[in-house]
Amino acid sequence: MARKRKGRDISGWLVVDKPAGISSSAVVNKVKWALGAQKAGHAGTLDPEATGVLAIALGEATKTVPYITDALKAYVFAVRFGQATDTDDSEGKVVAESDSRPTDAEIKTALGQFVGNIFQVPPKFSAVKIDGQRAYALAREGEDFEVAARPLWVEQLIMTERPDADHAVLEMTCGKGGYVRAIARDLGKALGCHGHVAWLRRVWSGPFDAEDGLNLEQIDAMAQTPALESYLRPLEEGLADLPRVTATPEGAARLHHGNPGQVITNEVEYGEECWASFEGRAVAVGRYRAGELHPSRVFNT
Repeated sequence: MARKRKGRDISGWLVVDKPAGISSSAVVNKVKWALGAQKAGHAGTLDPEATGVLAIALGEATKTVPYITDALKAYVFAVRFGQATDTDDSEGKVVAESDSRPTDAEIKTALGQFVGNIFQVPPKFSAVKIDGQRAYALAREGEDFEVAARPLWVEQLIMTERPDADHAVLEMTCGKGGYVRAIARDLGKALGCHGHVAWLRRVWSGPFDAEDGLNLEQIDAMAQTPALESYLRPLEEGLADLPRVTATPEGAARLHHGNPGQVITNEVEYGEECWASFEGRAVAVGRYRAGELHPSRVFNT
């Protein structure tokens, strides 16, 4: 017999404005404790020193995490010119230096090569896997290895401020798998002066904004009270980028059991991924085929 999970069967999203100095996993654990939840996860890791929106999925909402992970995200960050570090951020050891500093015009021109469909090599201190091991673990052990380039969609990358010759503040909107640290590193290389991330903030991720997030002090103050639960957002928000269809009563019953079910739509094309609702609640995600949804994920709500 399977062991019953400890905690409450609670579903939804809690948006957190993560501070610097704590890992994304630690934030998940705090939220899980504060709500007494059985199951929790996050949609997109932030480095410990990064701040900003960290969307925490609880219960059935964890099934929608891939759709937030795949969604566009926006970052504001500062690049420190003149220094390269082994981690590509200010936490690492300086491994190269330059007295050269780019002009504003040079920065703006160079940013163009990082917009659109690009290939990016993730930092060696990252969670990508190399022969089954995390890259950061190999890097900490001093192993010599290469990280393969990965495709990335960058919708926008602009300079918004130049506080001094050593720094530039940039805004970037990108798709899944983007490493801001790699952008700073590669921009420094392109400008011939080295570079790394001085600070980083994720301002939004899919439908979730940092300005709507709770800070850790607020979470601690409301922990294990109904007040915190009132900030939960419906799991359906995690499906915002997918088209919606409506299940019939009979279709909803079939979908709940993992079977294709009848749905009503005038907009979704054959084979398109979408989600079905019944009486305002998510029932399943799947592919639309000839009046039916063929489910890949079913929600027990």
